[in-house]
Amino acid sequence: MQTQITSNAATSSIPLFWINWLSFAAVFTMLFGLLMVVLPGLTLQGFGLMIFKNANQFGTFDPSATAYIELAHAVMGAVLFGWGALIFMVVRKLMSRGIKEAWGMVAGSVLLWYLPDTAFSLVSGFWQNAVLNTGFACLYAVPLFALRPHFK
Repeated sequence: MQTQITSNAATSSIPLFWINWLSFAAVFTMLFGLLMVVLPGLTLQGFGLMIFKNANQFGTFDPSATAYIELAHAVMGAVLFGWGALIFMVVRKLMSRGIKEAWGMVAGSVLLWYLPDTAFSLVSGFWQNAVLNTGFACLYAVPLFALRPHFK
């Protein structure tokens, strides 16, 4: 079983474990996004439970408000799906070969999502979303931190 990928662009080798972890994180992001698109009712129940401690909370809203929230979730889900796909491709095609800029692409995109999303969640009083964001960010931060020395 191969445990490392030899870099074409650098003299060091890239640990396959961390590449696989990042690949998993990207696929997980894609699946989470896809879930938001194809199962909007389940998504609303999940976020209702997370935010309001009531899975059916969105059902108490005006029907047009609920329809708009479903649209917003579907759009966010589609964006998550595309972002995860791009991260997957960068990790598998560039980072795995030791391309120096690939680390910054992934780390930068995660940071540029995490900071404004989490800040707005906290400022608007929805700390639960900030907790969810932090879990997602950790999925990426752990392998990125471990891989950083290979991309200096």
